[in-house]
Amino acid sequence: MRRRKDTGSGGHPGRLLWSVDRADRHVRAVREERGGVLGGKRMELLVEDDRGEATEAASAVSKLITRDHVVALIGEQASSRTIAAAPIAQSYRVPMISPTSTNVEVTKKGDYIFRVCFTDPYQGAVISTFARNNLQAKTAAQLVDVRNDYSVGLAQAFRESFTKSGGRVVADLKYSEGDSDFSAQITAIRPLDPDVLVVPGYYTDAGLIARQAKALGLRAVLLGGDGWDSPKLTEIGGDAVEGAYFSNHYSADDPSPAVRRFVAAYRKKYGVAPDSIAALSYDAARLLADAISRAGSTEGKRVRDALADTKSYAAVSGTISMDADRNPVKPAVVLKVEGGRFRFVASVAL
Repeated sequence: MRRRKDTGSGGHPGRLLWSVDRADRHVRAVREERGGVLGGKRMELLVEDDRGEATEAASAVSKLITRDHVVALIGEQASSRTIAAAPIAQSYRVPMISPTSTNVEVTKKGDYIFRVCFTDPYQGAVISTFARNNLQAKTAAQLVDVRNDYSVGLAQAFRESFTKSGGRVVADLKYSEGDSDFSAQITAIRPLDPDVLVVPGYYTDAGLIARQAKALGLRAVLLGGDGWDSPKLTEIGGDAVEGAYFSNHYSADDPSPAVRRFVAAYRKKYGVAPDSIAALSYDAARLLADAISRAGSTEGKRVRDALADTKSYAAVSGTISMDADRNPVKPAVVLKVEGGRFRFVASVAL
């Protein structure tokens, strides 16, 4: 997932920082009941603006480590920026946990690099599994943004999983970021009559494609990934996205007490339900605090080892255990666009 910058009109830095700060307050409240964290200490949150650029992200991490002497890092959001910054954290042996960087290369940068979100290949397989098992889809077409690694990777993972399970991908058509006319691709797909049309891109493209697919009479059910997770999907797509499904990291409709408390507090502050970025940022901060507590220290290696040893941690985005590659083992959810809202449909574990 790489759609938001930390600055600029497309980002919500205040909401993300609120999620992290609320996690800090939640952790302190819980730990105080048990005698505090490391003798009653609290986490101090320091922020550096990456300006949405990979080079700035690397510079920000370097400053936080060498100037501010932070004991751990929460971030980056975007995979490209995490990949740029992670080698610096690794070289200083400072644990870094990304809330939302889904590219498989992220945690390959070193054994001090973690994430709380699932990876792109996992998500592609989740979409395929849901299509085959829940929708009984036998055929699929894909419309892929060839200039976007996220879209290409998700499409590849879906294709591999779908064909392995006996499905057939009847069309794999392309577009480029910034395109707004998809009529040629949709016209080519329509006579093939696929059961599902997979759009492994972002909400802007998905909304436009949905509108044009409906206008051109394509009957396939639309499927996507976490890049669809924005209220703007329904603003752009209107009733054309009704009945579409997409995979995501959590559902605001989850009835668990932890999710209900988090969603209620977020709604009170911002007037809208938290998206997956807010939930994952909250989880990253809580998981880091838990690891520091279990380590009994802020020393880098001990915190790293505690993070790696995470087992069955109850997070907003699911129960998390870390695998050998420092990726979380947890289910994904599938949401349906219904009545202009994103409603929980299924939890999918592979």
